[in-house]
Amino acid sequence: MDRFFAAHRESGLPVTTQRRAVFEAILDRTDHPTAEQLYRAVRGQLPQVSRMTVHRILATFVSLGLVVKTCHPGSATRFDPKLRQHHHLVCLDCGRIIDVEDPRLNRIPWPKVKSYEFQIQDYNVHFRGRCGHCGQKHRARQRRPNAKRT
Repeated sequence: MDRFFAAHRESGLPVTTQRRAVFEAILDRTDHPTAEQLYRAVRGQLPQVSRMTVHRILATFVSLGLVVKTCHPGSATRFDPKLRQHHHLVCLDCGRIIDVEDPRLNRIPWPKVKSYEFQIQDYNVHFRGRCGHCGQKHRARQRRPNAKRT
């Protein structure tokens, strides 16, 4: 919560009940929640909060550097409260995102991009595959004999 208060103090933004509730809702989560998931979590405390308010608060948190957006194809934007460099395992079946911290990934040489007039500022690696739970379901389906069609 210290960084929450410091970011608000430095930016001059007021600490509101809604902002605090959204930050508390995401702070200890490791599942990279969507705005909808956070809306549902906060709504228990603040029934009057709107989806739009939660979306705006999350955009503010991104601009303040309190959370980062994590996106992958075919999924809603996810939000990550972990700011230090880390990487992700992304399940292509259920969309689960798992944090991976491996110092070797932090030392990947950056590509030469000068010809594209592009300046790299940061990176993270997304490994796409199947999580353990979905892998078990997939193996179970493969073991089942096909039902005979009549």
